Amino acid sequence: MKQRSSTKVSLKWIPFLCISFFILGTVFSNRLWIPTIFNDCDTKKKPATDNDEKGEVLKTHEAIESLDKSLATLQIKLAPPGSSQKMKNSDATGAVSTLAGIDSPRKKAFMVIGINTAFSSRRRRDSIRETWMPQGEKLVRLEREKGIIIRFIIGHSATSDSILDRAIDSEDAQHKDFLRLEHVEGYHELSAKTKTYICTAVANWDAEFYVKVDDDVHVNLGKLAALLGRHRSKPMAYIGCMKSGPVLSKKSVKYHEPEYWKFGEEGNKYFRHATGQIYAISKDLANYIATNQHILHKYANEDVSLGSWFIGLEVQHLNIKSMCCGTPPDCELKAKAGNACAASFDWSCSGICRSVEKIKIVHQRCGEGDAVVWSALF
Repeated sequence: MKQRSSTKVSLKWIPFLCISFFILGTVFSNRLWIPTIFNDCDTKKKPATDNDEKGEVLKTHEAIESLDKSLATLQIKLAPPGSSQKMKNSDATGAVSTLAGIDSPRKKAFMVIGINTAFSSRRRRDSIRETWMPQGEKLVRLEREKGIIIRFIIGHSATSDSILDRAIDSEDAQHKDFLRLEHVEGYHELSAKTKTYICTAVANWDAEFYVKVDDDVHVNLGKLAALLGRHRSKPMAYIGCMKSGPVLSKKSVKYHEPEYWKFGEEGNKYFRHATGQIYAISKDLANYIATNQHILHKYANEDVSLGSWFIGLEVQHLNIKSMCCGTPPDCELKAKAGNACAASFDWSCSGICRSVEKIKIVHQRCGEGDAVVWSALF
């Protein structure tokens, strides 16, 4: 009986003995399972020092700067071939070129010349066709052999299918030298028209240069092509006769600037920009405008708007006086000296005064000759 009792007592103390040995083991080994987990966490998440935080901030800043530069570079790169069709389908580039179908892929070209014209300027257009602009098969050949595209650029009237639009359709059917723009014509909409022209030209042709010229300016195509050819290696070229005229705040003047207050104190001048009679921009600048067309601000004056779009970019402003010669005797003297002008007009008229009659005289006395453009190397 005593033996059974002692067995029961010893069995009763077994749990207490186990717990005691466990506690003694943890004390001597200095290890508990739960604290071990927290210790591991502590070793993985050490408190950051000031130097570590500064280093992380610097790395983040450098990454942001690198990303900004990459985005800026991408914006001025030529869009991939598939994107040209998307441009054509957008509201700002839905234009029709007679010799370059809207559904055809973009054609390679050396330069695209857009001659700004209006519904009422039929006689001006005819005077250009009779002087410096090739016609018919010669116009097609100039495009095919020399990569020179020339088109009169015009939008449409505010009224759908008006008599004005039908007149242009008829004229285009005869000459096939128009680039129709998705744009409502109006004198105070020249900035929008210029933007639409550039976007439309980019959508239709992959050219090295895009030129805009007014329909009362005389152009020597061979001289202009050779001039631009010397600047092919400059991807951000903005070419023309650079000026910096006064910002006109009075509403009664012709070139009134409604946003004059943006240019500082009264009497200030505009930033340097090419005069609007004729200018050329390189492929990358044209593509920059096409890419960012919806966020580019338009000022009252078209040439000011174009110049403003390039502020902040690494643009090369090339001041070429040959692109703004005067009419005879100025351009005539230069032609006789073997230095024909690329373009001629009267500053007093912002174009050739009475151009319909006078441009023929300018062509006779200052023209380079019809054969020059065909032999020009560029």
